[in-house]
Amino acid sequence: MQDLFSAASDDDDLGADDGVVAPRRGRERQPLAVRMRPRSVEEIVGQLHLLKDGSPLRVLSGDQAGPTGPSSVILWGPPGTGKTTIAHVIARAGGRRFVELSAITAGVKDVRKVMDDALTHRDLHGTTTVLFLDEIHRFNKAQQDALLPGVENRWVVLVAATTENPSFSVVSPLLSRSLLLTLRPLTDEDITGLLRRAVEDPRGLDGTVTVDDDALAHLVRLAGGDARRGLTALEAAAGVAFAEAVETRPADDATVAVSLGHAEQALDRASVRYDRAGDGHYDVASALIKSIRGSDVDAALHYLARMVEAGEDPRFIARRLVISASEDVGMADPTALQTAVAAAQAVQLIGMPEGRIVLAEAVVHLATAPKSNAAYLGIDAAIADIRAGRGQSVPPHLRDAHYPGAKQHGHGKGYVYSHDAPHGVAAQQYAPDDLVGREYYRPTDRGVERDITARVDRLRQILRGRKP
Repeated sequence: MQDLFSAASDDDDLGADDGVVAPRRGRERQPLAVRMRPRSVEEIVGQLHLLKDGSPLRVLSGDQAGPTGPSSVILWGPPGTGKTTIAHVIARAGGRRFVELSAITAGVKDVRKVMDDALTHRDLHGTTTVLFLDEIHRFNKAQQDALLPGVENRWVVLVAATTENPSFSVVSPLLSRSLLLTLRPLTDEDITGLLRRAVEDPRGLDGTVTVDDDALAHLVRLAGGDARRGLTALEAAAGVAFAEAVETRPADDATVAVSLGHAEQALDRASVRYDRAGDGHYDVASALIKSIRGSDVDAALHYLARMVEAGEDPRFIARRLVISASEDVGMADPTALQTAVAAAQAVQLIGMPEGRIVLAEAVVHLATAPKSNAAYLGIDAAIADIRAGRGQSVPPHLRDAHYPGAKQHGHGKGYVYSHDAPHGVAAQQYAPDDLVGREYYRPTDRGVERDITARVDRLRQILRGRKP
């Protein structure tokens, strides 16, 4: 557990360091991402939707006065978007005491101790305790319930961070007692501005380096919307540049240029933003299926690549493709289902990484195929009738007539064997009496269904005793 007092001074580990030195001076210091952590609302990168005048975040941070005391908040957003930063900014308001817990290591006993200490500091010193709880989604129900008294009675101002959807990962009583603030992924412009500031800021690299445009663009791309990752990448690239500069023995006060080559040496691959157990898992899978449905083969391949690179289970991907082949392509191209099923079997047979080729073939087939959801709509319409109580008894002539005594009940009487009828189609009633004439399958005019439409129309006319 970490207990920090924001009012102590500007050189504590909330981000300020008046003694920060440039990399060339060789002293040990905090990581660049820590040194560049914002100390005020104005320094927060992105999240403009949360920083408007009168917003809860400005009131919580002490930047503006509010009608009531500070409320607890749950910060929900992807990694590197500023959840921890916002907690530290809130803690910096006057009269605040900052305590940090991680749901990975803390338990109910730790939570109760924080509550007891918070009461003591409030009563003896008039100090408000800000409890920052990282990864609250890892707390079980009992652990989250232990937070309720302190939040409800405002013994503490809870600032909880999570990358999971709070609607599914946070208990309802705690949700109802807290403000939910949703953080958005940082844009490339946000990351670019942050890196430029880190190069010049005395807390950062203090102007000891310059970064050319190509290198900066590469670092921004590597960051993938994650501020922490961007700053870490910048620091690594600067380290490569300084190491190279030492060999050439520049003057002590020389500025070191960070090139694209330095950035590529530091980090040669972008990290994929994807959480296999959280929203990212479902969001990317949804985007893949919707891109296939929308016939955008390039976008579909992009999302497939993202899932593959993130280590998604290829069997999960294959199952989604089988569903898409039936739901979205359907009878417009009946071979799409064959391809999807074959891909699912092949992936299990050969595994990865070669399985990516099989999955790509299935994605390309499905995305470029004509689309029809007629079969999907047809079965749902039939199910809706069943649930509504429609569909009377099976017509007597269609009932099983093979057991002794069946004929005396009229089973099978009048049934016409289809193979004996012209065209192999007999004009007789098949549906229950109350569903005669009900049409569930309505083929589209796309792909194979163009031909099926005409055939279905002819079949229905014959079945109803009309001349096709």
